[in-house]
Amino acid sequence: MASEVIMPKVDMDMATGKISKWFFSEGDEVKKGDVLFEIETDKAAMEIDAQADGTLRNVTGREGIDIPVGSLVAWIVATGEDVPDAAASPPAEAKAEPAAAPVDAPSAAPVAAKADSAVRATPLARRLARDKGVDLAGLSGSGPHGRIVGADVLAAGAAPAARSAPAPAATPAPGPDAALKHFPDESYTLQAHTGMRRTIARRLVEAKSTVPHFYLTADCRLDALLKLRTELNAAAPSVDEAPAYRLSVNDMVIKAYALALAATPDANVSWTEEQLVRHRFVDVGVAVSVPGGLITPIIRHSQAKSLSAISNEMKDLAARARAGKLKPEEYQGGTGAVSNLGMFGVREFAAIINPPHATILAVGAGERRPVVAEDGSIAAAIVMSVTLSTDHRAVDGALGAELIGRFRAFVENPMSMLV
Repeated sequence: MASEVIMPKVDMDMATGKISKWFFSEGDEVKKGDVLFEIETDKAAMEIDAQADGTLRNVTGREGIDIPVGSLVAWIVATGEDVPDAAASPPAEAKAEPAAAPVDAPSAAPVAAKADSAVRATPLARRLARDKGVDLAGLSGSGPHGRIVGADVLAAGAAPAARSAPAPAATPAPGPDAALKHFPDESYTLQAHTGMRRTIARRLVEAKSTVPHFYLTADCRLDALLKLRTELNAAAPSVDEAPAYRLSVNDMVIKAYALALAATPDANVSWTEEQLVRHRFVDVGVAVSVPGGLITPIIRHSQAKSLSAISNEMKDLAARARAGKLKPEEYQGGTGAVSNLGMFGVREFAAIINPPHATILAVGAGERRPVVAEDGSIAAAIVMSVTLSTDHRAVDGALGAELIGRFRAFVENPMSMLV
C-alpha cells in the first residue's frame, strides 16, 4: 500500500523545514527505518526515517527550499504499485471554482464530505478541518501541487472571526527603508535573517513583553571552588591515556544551581495561566552560542548527576549543538537555565527568561576583588557576580532570594556538592 512521505513537525516552533540532503533518489528501493533525508529546522538538523518498505516515487520535496510542515515530499509504493492518481496532479475538483454552498442545510454536510474526500490535503489538514468545521473543497492549498496543509486550514478557520468585526487600524511597523534612509547606499550591505535568528527574535520579544522579570544579584567567593576543581581534575583517572573528565567552573555552576533548585522546590516551577507546574526533577538548560544564534541544551536530572557526568554530558551537548545535531528532546523543556558569559570577561549581566523556565541565572567572570573579613581586615579574594532573573508570577522576591542564597552557599562550600 502506498505511503505518504511528509515534512514532519519535529519542533514545537517549526512551521517549515528545509531538506538539506536526500539519501535516496527517485526509483530507489528503501526499507522501513532507512534514513530518507535530512532536514534543517530553526535549531538543528535531523534525519528522517522511512516509515515503510517499497520504492521511492514522486519525489517533489526539493533540497534547499522552505517546505511547510505537513507537505507531501514523496511517496513510498509497493513493488509494482503505481503512485495514487491524486499525487500525480491535482484532481479536477481542486482546480475548479468551488460550487456554491447548498441552500438545504441537511444536505450541506454530505456534499462537503464528498468534496473533501477528493481534495488533496495532508492528514493533519484533514483532521484540523474536521475539528474546525472547515470545508476543504473551498480552500486553495499552499503545499506542493496545490496540496492543502495545516496552515491553510488554520488560516481559513480564523478568517470568519476576523471578518465579523473590522480590526482597528494599526500603525504600520517601520519598514527596512525607515532605517536605511539614514545611511548612504555604499556604506552597508544587507544580510537576510536566518530561521534561527527570526525564532530567537520572536521568542525573546514575547518573553520580555509577557513575563514580568524580577532581578536579584549576589557575589560569590570562588576560592574554595577553584581549589576543589584543581584537586578533582588532578585526581581524574585516565581512559585511553586521557583524563576521564576535566571539570570547568561552568560544570560546577550547573551542579550548584541544580542543587539550589532541588533545595528550593517552590522555585522549580513553570507558570501557565491555568496552574503552576511543580517539577519533580531539576532539568537545567545551559545557553550555548552556535553559528548564527543561541540554543539551550538541557542536562536532565542534573541535581542527581555527578560533576564528572555533568561535565562530559555538557561537552557532548555543546559540540552537537554547534554542529546542528541536537534532537528536539535535548533542547526542549527544562525547569531553569544558566547563561555564563564569564569566559568573555563580562563582570555582570541580566538574562532574559526563556519560557517554560521561571528562572535563569546569569553568571559573570570570577575576578580578584578586595573583601572584608569577619575581623574587619581587608584581603583579596576571587569573586563572581551572578544575577538571577525570575518570572515574578511564579517566583516572588523572597523565594528568589532563598534560591540565589542557596546557590551561593553551594559555590562557597563546594564540598557540599559531593555528598
